[in-house]
Amino acid sequence: MNDMPVIVLQLPEQLKQTKVKVFLSELQPLFESERPRIVLDCSQVRYVDSTGVEMLRQCLQEAMKRDEDLRFAAVSPASGVILELIRVDGLFETFATTEEAVQSFYAFASHPMPQSRSRSRIYEAFGDLEIAS
Repeated sequence: MNDMPVIVLQLPEQLKQTKVKVFLSELQPLFESERPRIVLDCSQVRYVDSTGVEMLRQCLQEAMKRDEDLRFAAVSPASGVILELIRVDGLFETFATTEEAVQSFYAFASHPMPQSRSRSRIYEAFGDLEIAS
């Protein structure tokens, strides 16, 4: 797993319908590759509408369905509030910088988290997300 590259994607400044479609079309092939490790750089995000929220949920669902690694980096305080409101803040690992998020893949590869504990908490929270939507 250490030889797999970490892919950093910059989220658009506005996560709204027109921007989301383009971003998802770029992201979808990555989900179809062999266990990609993806960092979503949120440093430029300034606006998120309901379509953007749904896109984040879709990213989470795709990553979980395929047992892939997906992390957020540079989440602004405003975007952090949105993640809390849609109850996905605890499902994604978030990091202060893109560099920290990328390095976390290498740190966790040498010290794996027990699957049973991490997965059960994620699936439990994901069930809450479905109810909240």
